[in-house]
Amino acid sequence: MGSPSFCLRLFLFITCLVTLMFFLSEYGWGPYSDRSHIITGNLTILLWHWPFGPSYSLEGDVCWDKYRIRGCRLVDQRSLYSSADLVVFHHRELMTGQERLPFHLPRTRHQKWVWLSLESPDNNGDLKPFNNVFNWTMSYRRDADFTIPYGKLVPKESDSGNYSSTEDVFPKNKSTLACWVVSNYNSQQKRSLVYNSLRKSIKVEVYGQLGGRVLAPSNLLPTISRCYFYLAFENSVSKDYITEKLWRNAYQAGAVPVVLGPPPGDYKAVAQPNSFIHIEDFPSTKELGNYLSQLILDKERYAGYFSWRRSHQVKVYTDWRERLCSICPKYHILPAQKVYHDLEAWGRWTPSALTDP
Repeated sequence: MGSPSFCLRLFLFITCLVTLMFFLSEYGWGPYSDRSHIITGNLTILLWHWPFGPSYSLEGDVCWDKYRIRGCRLVDQRSLYSSADLVVFHHRELMTGQERLPFHLPRTRHQKWVWLSLESPDNNGDLKPFNNVFNWTMSYRRDADFTIPYGKLVPKESDSGNYSSTEDVFPKNKSTLACWVVSNYNSQQKRSLVYNSLRKSIKVEVYGQLGGRVLAPSNLLPTISRCYFYLAFENSVSKDYITEKLWRNAYQAGAVPVVLGPPPGDYKAVAQPNSFIHIEDFPSTKELGNYLSQLILDKERYAGYFSWRRSHQVKVYTDWRERLCSICPKYHILPAQKVYHDLEAWGRWTPSALTDP
C-alpha cells in the first residue's frame, strides 16, 4: 500500500491532467482538438431537412450496411441537435424560406455546420445572409470541403476482355447523328444559342418540352443510345458544374457527349481523355458540325471515344445518404476552426472568399 501522501499526490496529478485535457479539448489547442471526443466513437451527422422533400430510411447502420463506411451515424431527428457533431443544411429550402437556421438553439463549441448545394451559382440566389455561418461546404465543386459530384468514372475491378476490336465498345444501333433532351428551354441561355446555331449545320433530334416529345424515364437511355452524339449542354456555365447530362445521359446511354459547360480543363480533371467533345475546341459551330459529320464515317476513330469503357464504368450518385456518409472519411483531416466569412464570394468562385482565423 502506498503512503497517504503519495496517494494524495497521485490523485492531484490525475485531477490536474484530466483538467488540462478538458481545457485543451474545449479550446481546440494542441492534439486535443475540439473533435477529440469522437475519434474513437461514432460521428453523428444531423440532416436538418431533406433536400427537396422526399426522405430516405435511416434505420440501422446505414453508412456501414450500404457503403461500408464505419463510425458514421446519420440522423434526421432535430431532437438530437445538441448531440450532433455536424448539422447539414440544404440550401434550396433556406433560400426559399421553407426552412430556417436554428440560431435560437445553443450550439456546442465542437459542432460544425455544413452548407449543402448541388445547384450552380445562378440558381443559389443571394448567399450574403449566410456569411459567417458555415464551417464547411458540400458541393459538386472540387474545392468544396466535401465534394459530391453528380457522377464519376470508376475503375473496373478487372478488365473484362470481352472486346475483340475497338468498335465493340459502343452500341451498334445508331440511327441519329445527334440528339438533345431539354426540359426547361430558355432562348437566352448559352446552350440554346449554341443549339440554334449548330442545327444549321447538322440535324439534331430534340426531346422534352422544346421538341414536344417528352420521354418517359424508362425510354431516356434507350432513345439516346441510338444517337452518335448527345448534346450534354449545361443550363449554367460554372466552375466544375458537370451534371448527369454527361454521366447518365451520354456515358451510360452510349453516346459521345458534346459538352457545353465549364472550361475543357474542368472536364479533363474528372473524365477520361478523348471521351467527350468540348464546343470550345472549335472556332465555330459550323466547324463543330462538320467534325461530327465526318467523325461517324471513321468507325475506328469514333469508337476511340469509348475506349474508356475497357477499364472504367460510370457511377451516378442519386442517394443523399451516400453523399452524407462520404463526410465521415474526410472529417478528421479538415481544419477544425474553419469558417466561411464570405460564402457569397466562394459561391461566385472568388479566391479570397475564405479567411481562416
